[in-house]
Amino acid sequence: MFPAAATGFSTGFSLILAIGAQNAFVLRQGLIRKHVFWLCLLCAVSDAILIAAGVLGFAAIVQQWPLLPQIMRWGGAAFLLVYGAQRLWAAYKGQYHLQLSGHSAGLWATLATAAAFTWLNPHVYLDTLGLIGAVSTQYHMNFERHAFGIGAITSSFVFFFGLGYGARLLAPIMQSARAWQVLDVIIGLVMWALAVMLLL
Repeated sequence: MFPAAATGFSTGFSLILAIGAQNAFVLRQGLIRKHVFWLCLLCAVSDAILIAAGVLGFAAIVQQWPLLPQIMRWGGAAFLLVYGAQRLWAAYKGQYHLQLSGHSAGLWATLATAAAFTWLNPHVYLDTLGLIGAVSTQYHMNFERHAFGIGAITSSFVFFFGLGYGARLLAPIMQSARAWQVLDVIIGLVMWALAVMLLL
């Protein structure tokens, strides 16, 4: 069972490691140290639900609704374009006194944004329902497949809580409006690049 769990952990961790919209949002919240626990918990639990669904064969349901990937793709792209524009506009305005004082949106607004990044991102379905689900099929014994799924789920918890709470290590270099400006430009451009990739 341990080899299966280790494979699940490494597979899940490698897929989630890439800088994406969700990760950038968690990093940003981690820097201002607001709602970090609940945000990381939401992201990790969302991943856990999707990974469990993939391992249990939920991907077959997606095949019954061929328009679902298209709907998710357009919805995700629209959301990324809007959020990217917000970050670029914030960088243009350069007013970061609230961030420098640790101000953040409310808990529910923060969680709603994170949920949108998670559930409106077609790539998360490809990674969890598709790739992780496909890799899990190499295990014919149920307990090995479950161990693989547990390993992949564990990687999500380790990654998100590590990113959220580890972001404070960058706090010393984020003490100026210019640093936040650069971060927002990077995040905005990443969001737009991801949106374009979804539309291509």
